[in-house]
Amino acid sequence: MQVRIATASVLTEPDDDEVPLLEALTQHGIAARMAAWDDPRENWDERVPTVIRSTWGYYRDIDAFQAWLRRVDSAAPLWNPLGIVRGNLHKSYLHELELAGHAVVPTEFFARGAKAKLVDIAAKRGWSDLVVKPTVSGGSFGTLRVSMRDPAAGEAHLARLLAERDVMVQRYVESVDDYGERALVWIDGVFTHAVRKSPRFIGQDEHVSEALPIAPDELALGAAVLRPFERDLLFARVDVARNERGTPMIMELELVEPSLFLLQFPPALARLADGIAARVRSART
Repeated sequence: MQVRIATASVLTEPDDDEVPLLEALTQHGIAARMAAWDDPRENWDERVPTVIRSTWGYYRDIDAFQAWLRRVDSAAPLWNPLGIVRGNLHKSYLHELELAGHAVVPTEFFARGAKAKLVDIAAKRGWSDLVVKPTVSGGSFGTLRVSMRDPAAGEAHLARLLAERDVMVQRYVESVDDYGERALVWIDGVFTHAVRKSPRFIGQDEHVSEALPIAPDELALGAAVLRPFERDLLFARVDVARNERGTPMIMELELVEPSLFLLQFPPALARLADGIAARVRSART
């Protein structure tokens, strides 16, 4: 049995999940190997299932990435599936989640070329600290925290981004400074663990905690968000933060290539390997 683990030709940071996952799949008798989505030498027309993992940087050429997704999906099973991945690339999905009744970090969306000013957004929404970032992004790419006490650099950043791409502006959630942003990891039908993530902006490294239990209200929110399509998922990550009343809100729903922090919680690694192995066997029948 074979499976490809999709990565990228150049990773901006190490993928700590890579080696443990390959080793765990070997124990299942699966010949798993890393393959870069943007490597022109790779034959993606082979009938070999593909698991998307560290395709980081796809946002720099989203059209090429979407073409790659369609090519892979037409040849063999793709996990997570094409439809789910495609719907999760643009963070306007947050607006859809809000319309569905889920608590979401307050966000304004602007299409490429729009004329927008942070001072106007802040005045309208009553925000004093904002976060500006592209709606198709990854890591800390293009992500800047802006204080309205000195918005000049933020205004210039917003203008530069809008000249090239769609942009989102969010209220800065102060609870991420202490309680932190919590990344809830879901694998093959079950939330396995959480980690605390520190805020991350342009040029900064990611800092995460050891595995943490998931609070009941965060678990309820995450489960409600994933319920409509959980039967089709192999993995997911639901990132949440708490508002000023302590209520959890969705910051991001990661269904494309999230870090799953497998080293922090070995049972999650075992569950992911089991889930991949089961799908590979099913694909052969």
